[in-house]
Amino acid sequence: MRNIHRILFFVLIGMLACKNPRKSDVMDDNQKVIEYNNPPAEGFDVENSNVIAILLADQVMNAMGGREKWDNSHVFYWNFFGKRMLLWDKVNNMVRIDEPGNNQVTVVNLESLEGNSWVNGEPINDTTQLKDELEKAKRKWMNDSYWLFMPFKLKDSGVTLTYFSSEPTLTGEPCDVIGLSFRNVGATPDNAYHVWISVEDKLVKQWAFYKDFEDENPAFVAPWDNYESYNGLLLAAGRGDRSITDIKVLEKAPAGSFTGPEPINFPTAE
Repeated sequence: MRNIHRILFFVLIGMLACKNPRKSDVMDDNQKVIEYNNPPAEGFDVENSNVIAILLADQVMNAMGGREKWDNSHVFYWNFFGKRMLLWDKVNNMVRIDEPGNNQVTVVNLESLEGNSWVNGEPINDTTQLKDELEKAKRKWMNDSYWLFMPFKLKDSGVTLTYFSSEPTLTGEPCDVIGLSFRNVGATPDNAYHVWISVEDKLVKQWAFYKDFEDENPAFVAPWDNYESYNGLLLAAGRGDRSITDIKVLEKAPAGSFTGPEPINFPTAE
């Protein structure tokens, strides 16, 4: 896979240098091969993805801290627009969702869909109801995590990347625009996104969401801003008139986080 990845970059450089010199902004130096060490997930649609879009996805990963930093970031916590708080143990494939609005805490293994849910501190024992709550929790995690981690998931399984054009964001920042469509993955595979990647710093600066990849107009367009570094991993909190808050990147989940509904006891020093 590493050799194929290197060959792809050599081919891409030839395309950029010979066939489309206007796209020189996509690379800092068309004569230089940069190996980003960002292999695609199994099932990523390499064959039908645009090579420039793939390179831009690698540059985004690199700009946000790099693949090694992402892989070695194990546990995340965030408040999703004030609706709910999520603790995601990426290594052990576990998520805890606290929903103050209905006094509910749900813990689920994202692979096996086993877990527990408590309302007002009392466990849900009905098997059918619990199964429904665990499935809903996974769908919430899929949605909420994508709002925070989408730039790290540009080469996920089932994704096809398209290159559209050079186009500024709504605030006028020069960007390259790529598209994401999906094949047989996720709860809503007909969705699609357009993503604006800054020509200057290679960070995602804006995205547009399409309920159906064939839709002419997006359901919304929102910025990606207010980037901050979390031990070298860049995450953006701003989404226009809303923000993701209380972001934490941890080495491990606090003790007891996935065993009961008691409040999470975060360490004082992170």
